[in-house]
Amino acid sequence: MKITVVGAGNVGATCADVIAHKELANEVILIDIKEGLAEGKSLDMWQTAPVNYYNTRVKGYTNNYEPTAGSDVVVITSGLPRKPGMSRDDLIATNAGIVKSVTENIMKYSPNAIVIVVSNPLDVMTYCAYLTAKIPSHRVMGMAGILDTARYRAFLAEALDVSPKDIQAMLLGGHGDTMVPLPRYTTVSGIPVTEMIDGAALDAIVERTKKGGGELVNLMGTSAWYAPGAAAAQMVEAIVRDQKRIFPVCAWLTGEYGLNDIYLGVPVVLGAKGIERIIELDLTEEEKVLVKDSAAAVKEVMNVLDNMNA
Repeated sequence: MKITVVGAGNVGATCADVIAHKELANEVILIDIKEGLAEGKSLDMWQTAPVNYYNTRVKGYTNNYEPTAGSDVVVITSGLPRKPGMSRDDLIATNAGIVKSVTENIMKYSPNAIVIVVSNPLDVMTYCAYLTAKIPSHRVMGMAGILDTARYRAFLAEALDVSPKDIQAMLLGGHGDTMVPLPRYTTVSGIPVTEMIDGAALDAIVERTKKGGGELVNLMGTSAWYAPGAAAAQMVEAIVRDQKRIFPVCAWLTGEYGLNDIYLGVPVVLGAKGIERIIELDLTEEEKVLVKDSAAAVKEVMNVLDNMNA
């Protein structure tokens, strides 16, 4: 088993580190365009193996995709991070060019790989990778929902003073301010969350979740990395161990939720084949409106990409 992570910045390095610690592959390849960065970080990770007791070999390379040949899963984290005052949409022109180039190189050496995109703006970069890879859509997906629900669950655990392990949650829609958390599908060890917290407090947590990425950018001056890296690694684990986990994932829709030809966050079953099926929830009319509004916002940015490619 070989896993490649493209982009040795904070998110990519964190993802590779978590994958190595979990021993999800014999070999993890880390790629970056900055001379020595991937080599240095992978060497540093490898030197933790005797301390943390894992066998996965981590290797880094500068702008050389040959060592990635035969990768089973590829995680793309390449691109510019978001700066204070910058929306995800502002990143599209530059990051689309990066993701397109990366995807072409990946497909050249690993045509059978499953591709997970983490680059922002997430939904549109996943679409960009799909257009470039020219492989079935169940093998090209974006990491957003796992991160967003992790933030939602972390905020709830803090407010309720309970373990985050016991909180289950689901959300739909685009990655960003238009995401649609679903309190109706949120439980604490099986107990509906609405029985444990009042409506105003829950609404405040939902709003904080929607702006979770921006909160961190404002605090640190750059995008988050620990939670995004770990979330991408959890998707890798579900695939390589064929766990059939139900996760919210950015997936290509062809009629589900009344939406066509769009990458959007929905619950899926994630296993060895990638997205093995999309789960359609029975939404209320209000939830349907929120999802369609989110889809419209994503589609608007997808159209920008389409016009760039025209």
